[in-house]
Amino acid sequence: MTTNPYLDSGPCYIYGEGERKFPPPSRSEVKPQYVHHVAPKPPPEISHSIPKHKDVKQRCVKFTVAAVISLLILLLLAGILLAYYFSSPCAHGMQCGDGSCVWESQWCDGVKDCPGGQDEANCVRLHGPGFLLQVYSTQTKNWRSVCSHGWTDQQGRSSCETIGYSRGTYLKSGQQKSDSSDGFLMVKSDFKPEAFILQHLVLSNTCPNNSVVTLRCTDCGSGVNSSRASGGQLASLGSWPWQVSLQVAGSHRCGGAIISPYWIVTAAHCVARASSPGDWAVYAGIVDPLGSLFNPAYSVSRIIAHEGYSSRTHRNDIALMRLSKALDITASSNIRPVCLPNVGLNFTAPQTGWITQFGRTANGDSGSPYLTEAQVSLIENAECNSSIAHNGRISQDMLCAREMEAGSDMCHADSGGPLVSLRDGLWWLIGDTIWGEHCTQRNKPGIYGNVTYFLGWIYRQMKVETHDSQTH
Repeated sequence: MTTNPYLDSGPCYIYGEGERKFPPPSRSEVKPQYVHHVAPKPPPEISHSIPKHKDVKQRCVKFTVAAVISLLILLLLAGILLAYYFSSPCAHGMQCGDGSCVWESQWCDGVKDCPGGQDEANCVRLHGPGFLLQVYSTQTKNWRSVCSHGWTDQQGRSSCETIGYSRGTYLKSGQQKSDSSDGFLMVKSDFKPEAFILQHLVLSNTCPNNSVVTLRCTDCGSGVNSSRASGGQLASLGSWPWQVSLQVAGSHRCGGAIISPYWIVTAAHCVARASSPGDWAVYAGIVDPLGSLFNPAYSVSRIIAHEGYSSRTHRNDIALMRLSKALDITASSNIRPVCLPNVGLNFTAPQTGWITQFGRTANGDSGSPYLTEAQVSLIENAECNSSIAHNGRISQDMLCAREMEAGSDMCHADSGGPLVSLRDGLWWLIGDTIWGEHCTQRNKPGIYGNVTYFLGWIYRQMKVETHDSQTH
């Protein structure tokens, strides 16, 4: 069988008037033909384009939404800042007594910007048992010791006045070695006796003699020795030379403690119903109120009860009395101040102390009119706040103390009377009597105002009153 050489080439047609079929050409007549094949193009993509004006509109909407959200966030932040500002009148400064504000940079700069000088209060303090002088630096925002190089009694008197004491009660300046790396303050050479100490101190990284100033603004804390009999005994004359009897109409009303020749610390509830200075007479250097007729009565010129005192909760139960004239503080007068607790002393449980009172017993009877004494021990406020004790009524401005000898009949100590403690050879006022109930029971300790807590308040009142008395 003859093989068709074009079997794979398919039929060939010539289109014209008719259709004819020709015999296949011979092999010699066949010429290779090359047909260029172009790859098929993909179908055109259908573009769903958005008209230009519609795209712009969508962008505007997005921008508007973002702007509104940003504005709301800014308004929220502004509201928070305004709320903070108005809730804290002096958010970036200090509030004066009249409600006005001063900038933080104006604190303790030696210039009284507040009408009452509150911006310059509590800028000078005494630290520790050695009465180390420290001054607050606004520039470095810390407390610095004062180099004793060039220091004199003139600067000492000015510093005591800045704290709140009278220049006239100034005792002495001293010095102690210091290797502090925190820097110092040094007094300027052009200091004048009447100058304000804060205006004449400059920062220094070194102290030429490596000694810093100690300061005694009043002769305080000397009295009884450290070993005493415990348990409600009669006190001897001069044993507690800071104890006073506060009397109304010739009758003993409350106790108090001398802290300077002009100032007495007592309880606010003592003066709540008798707030007129003319109602009160102060007797010092006595152990028998009935014998006060033979001792001079000191009149009161000012009574300052703590502005936060609450008769319901006993919070802030502390007051000051300023005497019209200075007490006769001499070696023979049996009158002497007790020391206010310096910063850093930290009287806490189980520190022991002593309370004194004029003649009342645990049953509330008048008992002996003489001054009696008893030893107590501080206890933790957490224990004092337990449900079997004072059940949560004790706050940080209070101290709890339990008598060390049961049955001493001293738990109902005089309101306002002192709680004192001995440390480093000096007696410190750490509490004023607030109340005691059923305190012969072990779980009902006596309650006292925490004088350390009120230290800043005490000095501020003394400072303002001292300034007023010197300008009138």
